[in-house]
Amino acid sequence: MSSYAVVNPATDEQVREYPEISDGDLSAAIAKADEAYNGWSRNSTVAERAALIQKVADLHTERRDELAEIIVREMGKPVEQALGEIDFCADIYGYYATNGEEFLQDEPIDLLAGEGTAVIRRSAIGPLIGIMPWNFPYYQVARFAGPNLVLGNTILLKPAPQCPESAAAIQKMYDDAGLPEGAFQTILATNDQVADVIADPRVRAVSLTGSERAGAAVAEIAGRNLKKVVLELGGSDPFILLGTDDLEEAISAGTDARLDNTGQSCNAAKRFIVADELYDEFPWKA
Repeated sequence: MSSYAVVNPATDEQVREYPEISDGDLSAAIAKADEAYNGWSRNSTVAERAALIQKVADLHTERRDELAEIIVREMGKPVEQALGEIDFCADIYGYYATNGEEFLQDEPIDLLAGEGTAVIRRSAIGPLIGIMPWNFPYYQVARFAGPNLVLGNTILLKPAPQCPESAAAIQKMYDDAGLPEGAFQTILATNDQVADVIADPRVRAVSLTGSERAGAAVAEIAGRNLKKVVLELGGSDPFILLGTDDLEEAISAGTDARLDNTGQSCNAAKRFIVADELYDEFPWKA
């Protein structure tokens, strides 16, 4: 039984199960990512890569309704917020496509002493693996993959087990945009397989958005293999109300802070700290 499946949270119905990647196919995917980095990335310009990412942005806009329907079905996102996520992704891809050349220009450094010149140069390092969460299936991919592909890194994308359908839709957009084979690949991998990917010397870094438990596991493997790692983990953000001239507005803001994205946000208000003089009234009205 595969760990990747779409289960409609409104009905608890399993819509479709997706097979996990085989060890052989995973090995081939890593090889393709490495080949794409050493071939396409090293022999293309920032402008050429940015043009492909702009096509990905345009496809998000063109397929807006279809993409939104998928994540409503996968993780219960309200329709309006689903559409907003798609629009945000198009903006993110477009932003890096438009500004990539400027962002990646050499940055001269003034020397404090001595002769010569020095610059800061931002260059690709190779294949990356991105481990994605389920609460923002498109947005999390956009902010990770978009800038890295403009830079020239190639991507192995491991979606959340709950979101294989949106991952397939993202893969299709990258394919339809014309990215070369190996530049962006979706891998429906198990945790053990992910550990092997991180350890593979061809994979140069890992990015994870997820739980503290997952972050600790990934950090341990990355550290053991001296890999660069970026972790965005869960939070326990407070909503603090010390005083207000409009209690109804404060209650509305608190409700939105807790329930945005059906309450499935890492920065949602998970603790409410309310001044004594408002405490009795606030939870009752909320």
